Parts: sequence; structure tokens; C-alpha cells
Amino acid sequence: MQGKFIVLEGVEGAGKSTNLAFIQRWLSHRGFDVLTTREPGGTPIGEQIRTILLNPHNRTMCVDTEALLMFAARAQHVREKIKPALAQGQWVICDRFVDASYAYQGVARGMPFARLDALAEWTLQGFHAHMTFIFDLPPEVGMARVAARGEGKDRFELEDLSFFARVRQAYLDRAALAPARYAVIDAAQPLPEVQRQIERVLERLI
Repeated sequence: MQGKFIVLEGVEGAGKSTNLAFIQRWLSHRGFDVLTTREPGGTPIGEQIRTILLNPHNRTMCVDTEALLMFAARAQHVREKIKPALAQGQWVICDRFVDASYAYQGVARGMPFARLDALAEWTLQGFHAHMTFIFDLPPEVGMARVAARGEGKDRFELEDLSFFARVRQAYLDRAALAPARYAVIDAAQPLPEVQRQIERVLERLI
């Protein structure tokens, strides 16, 4: 039986990592074989690309380079890890996928959607998630959470609030275009309520 592919998206600090672990536990307790992964990354090659993309010293990277590296890592990820796992009946949960490219490189950085569409068609050939959770949060709240971690910021986390405001709106706009494949989660709520929202979607999905 083919598995299902679930993606988590949102601005920095929206709680994707915490809730990815929650979804993994929730599905595992119900007997599903679950694989978790992330983008950029997910494979040895993808993780090397991730290091380049997130390195705060690479602030001069242009948007074309950024997008090409993202899709290069994604092409490897889909072929080496995601599709084989789904074919074996595993459920795959991924921290970010192609919507992130439209939000970050497209809307936030201004890359034309036609160019992103061409890259997506080339690398994915119509492949998409069964369900994408959008963890919606005001950017100032998300960045305050990032600061509270006390860790060094990566190249994306160094962007200003207006950048993340564009990212947030891009996610909401994409969700509005295909409501059957997206679930917008109010990530500003206390964690138990956030996870109750997630559970309601998962119950429908299984």
C-alpha cells in the first residue's frame, strides 16, 4: 500500500519541529510506519547543499543560485528518499517542501513564478504532498521564539520582519488556492490547542 506524504510549512519559529515529532508519534501509535525528513537536506547530498544555503557567511548568494540549490537538493530528496519510502508503504513527514520555494524565493525574494514553475515541473513532474500543514504565526512572534533559543541565526533567520511578512502571506495565498490539500494551523495558540487542530486534520487523512 502506498504511503502518504505530509509536509509542514511556516515562518521561522512557528513550531514545525515540535509538531513534526508530534505527528510522528500520533501516526506511529496508530500503527503507521513513519519516516521524518527535512528540506533543504534529507539525503547526504542534500545536507551538504543545506550547509551552503544556511551558512550566514553566504549573504551575497543571489536568488537564482538559492533557488537552483533548493531544487537540486529537492530532486535528490524525492528520488533517493521520499518516493522509495512511499512506495514501501511508509508515511513521510517533511519539514518544508516546494511551497517554501514559492514563499521564500518567489514572493519574498521576487523570483518570477514562471521560473519556479519550470523548476518544479522539471524536478517533481507533478509530485506533491497529500497534505501540507501551514503553521501560521505573526513574524514578530516567530522571530522572538528564534531569539529565545539563544542559538546563532542561519542565513534566512537574519532577514528582517518585512521579509517574513511576505513569506507568511505567500503561504496563506497558496493554501487558499487548494484548500483540500492545505490545512492552516493557528500556531499562535498554546501548544495543546495547536496539536488538537493537527489531530482533527490527521483523523480525516487516515
